[in-house]
Amino acid sequence: MAEVQVPVFDTLLVVGPGLIGSSVLRRARARGTLARRLIAADSSAAVCARVRELDLADEVTTDLAAAAAQADCVMLCVPVGAMGEVAAQVIPAMKSGAVLTDVGSTKVSVIEAIAPLLRADVPYVPTHPMAGTEFSGPDAGLEHLFEDRWCLLTPLESTTEAALESIRTLWERCGARLREMTPPHHDRVCAIVSHLPHLLAFTICGTADDLAAETRSEVLDLAASGFRDFTRIAASDPVMWRDIFLFNREALLEMLGRFMEDAQAMARAIRWGDEAYIVDRIERGRAIRKSLIENRQA
Repeated sequence: MAEVQVPVFDTLLVVGPGLIGSSVLRRARARGTLARRLIAADSSAAVCARVRELDLADEVTTDLAAAAAQADCVMLCVPVGAMGEVAAQVIPAMKSGAVLTDVGSTKVSVIEAIAPLLRADVPYVPTHPMAGTEFSGPDAGLEHLFEDRWCLLTPLESTTEAALESIRTLWERCGARLREMTPPHHDRVCAIVSHLPHLLAFTICGTADDLAAETRSEVLDLAASGFRDFTRIAASDPVMWRDIFLFNREALLEMLGRFMEDAQAMARAIRWGDEAYIVDRIERGRAIRKSLIENRQA
C-alpha cells in the first residue's frame, strides 16, 4: 500500500493566483500533499471572484495581511516589480516560523526588494519555477504545469535548512526538478534561456506590425511555423515581461549585446557566402534542440 504523504504545510497562502499561483493551487487541490488548507489573496476583487468560482482555495481574500497571519507558508506570485510592495504588506503579519517564498523570474532584484523587510523569525526561500505558457490569470493554471520542469532555488545565507527542505519538498510534489544556484548566476542563465528569447519574440512581432499595410497583411496571412512560434511567445503577459526586462536589465543587455554580435557575424557570412559558418550555426542549433528533447525540456 502506498505511503500516505503528510502535507508539507498546514496552511499555504498564494498571493497572486495567476498562471503560476493558480497552478500551485490546482496541484495542491488535486493531490492534497502540499497543504491541508489553501488561501488565495489578490488585490483585485475581480481576480478573487474568479478564484472563488473556480474553487481553487478554501479562502479567497483581498486582505493580504489577514491572510498572511494565518499561513505557515506565504508564496508570492506577483510580478517582480511588485514583490517589495507586497512583501511589505505580508511580512509584518506573518507568524513566527512561517516560511516566505517567491516565484519571481529575476532573483537579484527580488531579493534586494525583500531582504530589508525580513524578520529573523521568518525564513525566506527564493525560487523560480521555469514553467509557463503564454496565458495568464486564474483560468490559465494547470495542475501538471511543473511536471519535469526545472525549479531553481537561490537560498540566502540566512535561509534555514528546515525552510529550504520544506520548499524543496513542495516543488518536488509539484513534479518539478530542482537545482540550486546563486542569485546572480540565476539571472545570467535566465537572461539567455528565457528573457532574451522573449525580447526577440516581442521585437520580431513589432517589426512585422510596423511593415507597410499590404506587406503586413501578407505576413499575417502567410505566417509559417517559425513566425507562429514567435507569436506564441509574444502573447505573454506584458506587465510581467516589462518588469522582467527592467529588473534584469544588466544581465539581459549583456546577453543581447552578445546576440547582436553573433547576428552581425551571421549577416557577414550570408553576405559573403560563407557556407561553412552558416552550416556550423545551423548544426549547433540542431544539437541544442536535440539536447532539450533528450533532457525532457522540449
